Amino acid sequence: MKIKGIKLPVLLLLAFLMWQCKSEIRLEYPETRIDEVVDNYFGVEVADPFRWLEDDNSEETKAWVKAQNAVTFGYLEQIPFRQKINERLSELWNYERYTTPWRKGNYYFYYRNDGTQNQSVLYVREGIDGKPRVLLDPNKMSAEGVISISRVSVSSDAKYLAYSISKGGSDWNEIFVMEIASGKLLDDHIRWVKFSGISWEGNGFYYSRYDEPAPGEELSGTNEFHKVYYHKLGTSQEEDKLIHYNPNHPRRNYGVSTTDDERFVILSESQSTMGNTLYVRDNKRPGNNFIKIIEGFDSSNRVIDHIDGKLLVMTNHSAPRYRLVLIDPERPAVANWKEIIPENEQVLRNISLIGGKILSTYLQDAHSKAYIHDLSGRIEAQIELPALGSLGGFSGDKDNNIAFFSFTSFNFPATIYRFDVNTNTYETYFVPELDFNPADYEIKQVFYNSKDGTRVPMFIVYKKGIELNGKNPTLLYGYGGFNASRTPRFSVSRLILLENGGIYALANIRGGGEYGREWHDAGRQLNRQNVFDDFIAAAEYLIDNNYTNPERLAIQGGSNGGLLVGAAMTQRPELFKVAFPAVGVLDMLRYHLFTIGWAWADDYGTSEEEVHFHNLYSYSPLHNLKQGVNYPATLITTADHDDRVVPAHSFKFAAELQRRHEGNNPVLIRIDMDAGHGAGKPMSKIIDEHTDIWSFMFYNMGVSPKY
Repeated sequence: MKIKGIKLPVLLLLAFLMWQCKSEIRLEYPETRIDEVVDNYFGVEVADPFRWLEDDNSEETKAWVKAQNAVTFGYLEQIPFRQKINERLSELWNYERYTTPWRKGNYYFYYRNDGTQNQSVLYVREGIDGKPRVLLDPNKMSAEGVISISRVSVSSDAKYLAYSISKGGSDWNEIFVMEIASGKLLDDHIRWVKFSGISWEGNGFYYSRYDEPAPGEELSGTNEFHKVYYHKLGTSQEEDKLIHYNPNHPRRNYGVSTTDDERFVILSESQSTMGNTLYVRDNKRPGNNFIKIIEGFDSSNRVIDHIDGKLLVMTNHSAPRYRLVLIDPERPAVANWKEIIPENEQVLRNISLIGGKILSTYLQDAHSKAYIHDLSGRIEAQIELPALGSLGGFSGDKDNNIAFFSFTSFNFPATIYRFDVNTNTYETYFVPELDFNPADYEIKQVFYNSKDGTRVPMFIVYKKGIELNGKNPTLLYGYGGFNASRTPRFSVSRLILLENGGIYALANIRGGGEYGREWHDAGRQLNRQNVFDDFIAAAEYLIDNNYTNPERLAIQGGSNGGLLVGAAMTQRPELFKVAFPAVGVLDMLRYHLFTIGWAWADDYGTSEEEVHFHNLYSYSPLHNLKQGVNYPATLITTADHDDRVVPAHSFKFAAELQRRHEGNNPVLIRIDMDAGHGAGKPMSKIIDEHTDIWSFMFYNMGVSPKY
């Protein structure tokens, strides 16, 4: 066959060469001013030429953001299948979704999304089979869908709903109060709330906040002097009672919760993301003062409830994989603790008191197990879960045997079940319907050896029938920090990869909590390089076992996972074709100077101590970019309202990467507007961002999706 005198094989070769040439177009990156800024850390001079990008309010930074986005979106718009991927994602995401219902009084509450809504809507029913009614619709608060519900809390008499909202993805919240029966919004309005619950007691609630920041410092200023207040309904915020404030420790956070019957008020004090001191106040006790029941920050402790005045506490004190104990607040010394559920080989993740029983949720090799115990802690039965996956926790009351739970896995969309504690049986309450057949996909868990010989688990997911020939487009995801566990979960976005013969891999690397405190510690502070070694070893396993090759391997991670990707791509750039560092902690020498960054020192250490400086400097992604290296095709993603990991991390890394990189791989930054660290992002923005991620990955791998 010939077309205009050209043989088909020649035509195909020309098309392939044109594809290759197109993907290697050299971009004209915006010019970024270089300043002569040098810091001296313990005799080591460290240049910081792009420090001016830390000023998120300057006109020059805003112009730089605009110029970078123009280049990035100009590039993305040239990808021929980008629109088709967007259409397919929009189609896949358009399915009804529910959350696990929870009960208060005679009401049942749950979130629902019809599939196309930017934000999920809060519904209420009177009785489990009552007619659903919209209680709170955040989509009506903003035309663009950038206002989201952060937390909701129902008063003990089920008369009022207190809820907090976030604007543009910021961690700053505002609290409002609604009358549930009528839907009437009360006048109560509380501002500058951050890292706070809403805990009712009597005719009001406790919350935590910082002082109002100085103008211009709302999204980058250091968060210090956390305070706990009590707000009485019908009063102004100025009248709120200060419950706790510690002027001697500006960098500690405080939160208050109450037991279901409001007898005990629990004050938790923390100075990092792990470990807390616990205080309690017994409202039946004369004097009504807080007493300390667990001291120090070496253990993480959570009060579940109380049983006859004794506090049921989940703790990793002297139990790296957690245990459940009963503490008498009158005799709180550790020697007097009564052990209810001892530590075992699995990691205790959650405890619920439902129907006169204790329900426990565990992690075993990064997937869920669940059990029923009597109140003495004796196991009565194991709960057989639907598959290998993740249980979302039980919702129920301690005097009612009916509970609800959600369950998900890589090929199992989040499904809600109604559970009878007495019979240890459950039935489907809500199952989502979408254009997806779970039986089409294969899930396997493998174990590989890291650099130091440590055995690390990894999940691998792909469509049945694909040929494992070492050429499959593969996305390797990881996190590895802050005791956070990454477990099997369903992702609509991931179907784009799997439908096109791709492979998804999740490495459960050290630094997380998959095997308890010891697994966390093995990737913390001076052990941080273990995290990167584990991730790199996962990539090597995928290559060595013929899943993919370096030209078809992408890596992805967000926040602390963005640090992971940044470190991996700077240490082993030849191992990856594409890198996606999202909202990453990328400047390890200055991370602690912004917003809540100081609280991460327990995981990282800070550059203010010499031993930690040298360690941080050895892997800090920003400081380990080398001149003349061909780095992977990189799409950095961040957002202008991210006040958790401020976008300056990504700005400076992008500027330095564009300056150092030599090669044809594009290195771009995508900066979302009116968005934050990720929570509360509207569906429209989520779809657009994932469209660009998959388009960028496929295009730079030379893969043309089937759409």
